[in-house]
Amino acid sequence: MKKPTWVIDKERDKRAAAAETVWLFGLHAVRDALENPARERLRLIVTKNAADKLAPAIAAAGMEAEIADPRKFPAPLDPGSVHQGAALEVRPLNWGDWQSLCAMDDGTPATIVLLDRVTDPHNVGAILRSAEVFGARAVLAPSRHSAPESGALAKTASGALERMPYIRLQNLGDALETLNKMAYLTIGLDGLAEMEIGAVAARSARANMALVLGAEGPGLRERTKDLCGAMARVPFQRDFGSLNVSNAAAVALYVLSQRGQ
Repeated sequence: MKKPTWVIDKERDKRAAAAETVWLFGLHAVRDALENPARERLRLIVTKNAADKLAPAIAAAGMEAEIADPRKFPAPLDPGSVHQGAALEVRPLNWGDWQSLCAMDDGTPATIVLLDRVTDPHNVGAILRSAEVFGARAVLAPSRHSAPESGALAKTASGALERMPYIRLQNLGDALETLNKMAYLTIGLDGLAEMEIGAVAARSARANMALVLGAEGPGLRERTKDLCGAMARVPFQRDFGSLNVSNAAAVALYVLSQRGQ
């Protein structure tokens, strides 16, 4: 019996994920990955200067570093990468079942972030950083048409990639439907929405909430909007009211972090 196409695609994606490795770079990103016991680390390349700065983290990780000439740094990085003499090959983190994370009850209202086709790694890295600062539980994105783990993403996240679950899903719409069934208030961020994010959050201050953000330009897809329980906008004071998606995420996450206080 021939396997359905969706089964074949899922198995292929699983095999590809198992084989995938990522090169992290920069002193901060490499140090945080070395200090993360959940990271599967494969190869560490550092200059003598970077090795001295990272010595405690290297020793704690039990890795043997390859000392490289800074003029001929051998790690396979993009030419524009500011590596600061440190690069670490790792496998992507496995955060487990996202539904379990969302269902966990620690006595406080949960906040989840969903990204609809946000592909710029710098934006995603900045969103992960804001999600950590403002106490979000996880960041979810579709496995396709979203930024994968990468060195650029990790460097922008400034360590948050090691601590904030960044989970890529088969289908974002299915995840929204699941969150709605789990009694999350799913809030789509849209500059043309009638209500401000603070007013929407105040209506259900003790509820678990999922903030849904779309890519710059096209914004949220129509199906994504249809699946959101509410639409909201970030208020602005002047005629020009557009924010970069990562800045909009930071403002909205701050507002949600204040609910119930």
